Amino acid sequence: MMTQGSWRSDLLLVLVTLLAGLGWVFSREALLGMAPLFFIGVRFLCASLILAVPGWTGLRHLAAESWRRALLTGVVMGLAMCLWIMGLQHTENMGIGAFLTSLGVVLIPIVGKVLFGAPTARSTWVAVVIALAGLACLRLEGGFSLSLSDLYFLGAAVVFSLHFNLNSRYAARLPALPLTAIQLGVTGLLALALSLLLEPTPEVPGSAVIGWLLASIVIGTCMRFFIQVKAQGMAPVSHAAVIMTLEPVWTSLLGVFWFAETMTVIQLFGCCLIFGALLVSRWRLLLRRPAIP
Repeated sequence: MMTQGSWRSDLLLVLVTLLAGLGWVFSREALLGMAPLFFIGVRFLCASLILAVPGWTGLRHLAAESWRRALLTGVVMGLAMCLWIMGLQHTENMGIGAFLTSLGVVLIPIVGKVLFGAPTARSTWVAVVIALAGLACLRLEGGFSLSLSDLYFLGAAVVFSLHFNLNSRYAARLPALPLTAIQLGVTGLLALALSLLLEPTPEVPGSAVIGWLLASIVIGTCMRFFIQVKAQGMAPVSHAAVIMTLEPVWTSLLGVFWFAETMTVIQLFGCCLIFGALLVSRWRLLLRRPAIP
């Protein structure tokens, strides 16, 4: 039976997925006046500094080993975000990019098995087959081919799945707020370093772009992560796992209403297949069953 507390946590998780979708919109608008790596660097470094204020006590008491683990996972997160923002910079359809990036959820147990020998449920392989069919549907028209943005998004999905595995093994017991602040900070510094090497000297953006940057920092990053940490602490793992799959759905809908994006019937079918793969990959969490090797 759903209690008032469970309803509240579920609604907060739905809000998190909506904020994540809005983060795609804010980022895409900001990219109209900022270089992608410079934007992601400023966004995440500023968000880190904001979260470091309430998390200062936790940061001061972290042991050296905890700092090492947080920094390591932060570097991986930074690489994933750099690939993601480059994909967003080159994409013509934000919704398709969101579903491609969400494939990282399906890849989590695969990466865990390859790198750490973790057991893999049969449902994982079913999810992979469904996801590959969905990917084919997204790019079948005119012959199967992957665009540059597709490759960036798929690369981000792989690295996000690695980040999840490292977080689960090396950083799961660290306090959430200090860990988030460190990872966001490392992401920002890594992106700024790459921007310095690969992008031209940034110019002062216009007021509209600064507004989208601030929305990305406050709403798309700080507010999203704060509510996500709070909601996941209130909700059963099975609820959180399924609800979080809504992010690409919200992103696609926002792409339609905000940017007038469209998809063909076969592309819509491909998105549905990938969404189905996300649910299958988390089916055991929903049923609370152990994985079967």
